[in-house]
Amino acid sequence: MSAREVVLASSNAGKLREFEALLGDVGVALRIATEQELAALPAEGRAYEANAIAKARSVAVLSGSPTLADDSGLEVDGLGGAPGPLSARYGGAGLNDAGRVAHLLAQLGAGDRRARFVCVAALAWPDGRVEVARGECPGRILASPRGEGGFGYDPVFQPDGFDESLAELPAATKNRLSHRARALETLRPLLSRD
Repeated sequence: MSAREVVLASSNAGKLREFEALLGDVGVALRIATEQELAALPAEGRAYEANAIAKARSVAVLSGSPTLADDSGLEVDGLGGAPGPLSARYGGAGLNDAGRVAHLLAQLGAGDRRARFVCVAALAWPDGRVEVARGECPGRILASPRGEGGFGYDPVFQPDGFDESLAELPAATKNRLSHRARALETLRPLLSRD
């Protein structure tokens, strides 16, 4: 029996690897959305749940397959919860991950470094059904990047209870405690259903 195809409504290869690791034992074949499917995505707003649902529904209808989407962000207390849902665009167009991290550190300065990664994941079917789950990973922002693993803000995020940044932790450890892992845990049983 072949695995059921599930589409990830993203073009982020790092996110695809993370989702594959988190869902490897569920019996689905995860694929990244095509350029055509991604071109139809609605503009992102300022609310995690609305963004995740809109992306998942849009790609599910075009692909004809169950679709996972998430909207994730880093919320930093010293920045009033920013960058939040705008995390992937923080600092303006044209910045890569390292540029966004540098911008975050410059904006934060000596501010309150308590922070959390937030993920709202949506699983949509072509018929319009959708399920949503939220996960959080609390921690703090480090003074400078550390580690080569992960992506995004992982090198400056130290999860509570650890001395390492997310980028320094083994993938299996990160995948156990991450905001995405916590959100996907709720959706895992639904992935094998019709």
